[in-house]
Amino acid sequence: MQHVMDTANARVEEMAAPRLYREILKHTASGAPEFIDITQEVKDVLARSEIREGSVLVFTRHTTAAIEINEDEPLLMEDLKQFLLRIAPRDGNYKHNDFFIRTANMTEDECPNGHAHCQHLFLGTSETIPVVDSELLLGRWQRIFLIELDRPRERQVFIQVQGW
Repeated sequence: MQHVMDTANARVEEMAAPRLYREILKHTASGAPEFIDITQEVKDVLARSEIREGSVLVFTRHTTAAIEINEDEPLLMEDLKQFLLRIAPRDGNYKHNDFFIRTANMTEDECPNGHAHCQHLFLGTSETIPVVDSELLLGRWQRIFLIELDRPRERQVFIQVQGW
């Protein structure tokens, strides 16, 4: 048992200076909801980082776009799109869309997108994936998706790799 602890401690000393690397990916969807597979791009960022052990954070700062890990199977993608439209239909009644009563957080190009905010509630803004031996520790069918919930426009995905 002592030998294992010594090995573990030596490895920690070897890795005493973690590094940080980051890039921003940009995508524009053609519609919504749309699942954009960004897995290979995240792998490419990891390779450029030269980090062998650690984690990758995939994050979007948008409240009507999401980051999720799931399987890229065409019928499942259709099921997921239909699920999002059922839980928060585009033509639903949303106070957020009533520009006569809403006064907060308005912009010149404001559009009715209450459905996209409600759909986002069931998703998330980020995923963190472990890195082992310079590889993302994804399962066999797992892919990383940027999910557009609102309308076609440029989205930014922040990729941060940290480790050794």
